Amino acid sequence: MAIKVLFVLLVLSIVLPIAAFYLGERKAGRFKRILAINLISFFGILILTTVFLFSGNVMAADVAAAAASPATASGLTAQGVGYFSAALVTAVGMIATGLATGKAASAALGALSENENIMGKAIIFVALCEGIAIYGLLISVMILAKI
Repeated sequence: MAIKVLFVLLVLSIVLPIAAFYLGERKAGRFKRILAINLISFFGILILTTVFLFSGNVMAADVAAAAASPATASGLTAQGVGYFSAALVTAVGMIATGLATGKAASAALGALSENENIMGKAIIFVALCEGIAIYGLLISVMILAKI
């Protein structure tokens, strides 16, 4: 029951600040304040949800097997590390793609406003940034294929 309530609060922490911004006046200072409230409440509720989700008692299925392999007893398995590394590669690739595309696209738009003949070159630079996402997904698929 507590997990459902926290999930609803998590969704509301995203929806309510956005709705408050669009229903109220659109000022730069107000947007920053609403964004800060949104981030603090979202990550706070996310941490609480994680704590409640993983706060149960953990029992080893076989004490002899747990004693034989300390990595399994601590919860680290090859499959778990593989899933974590695939998620990390995908997340970092997507974040890097967003940052690179944002900078390259704004520079391309600035250059296009001065000279319209360089549209092909500008599109190529923006498309090269998207390659980072493709490489990240490719590596994560390769990792998941090995699990």
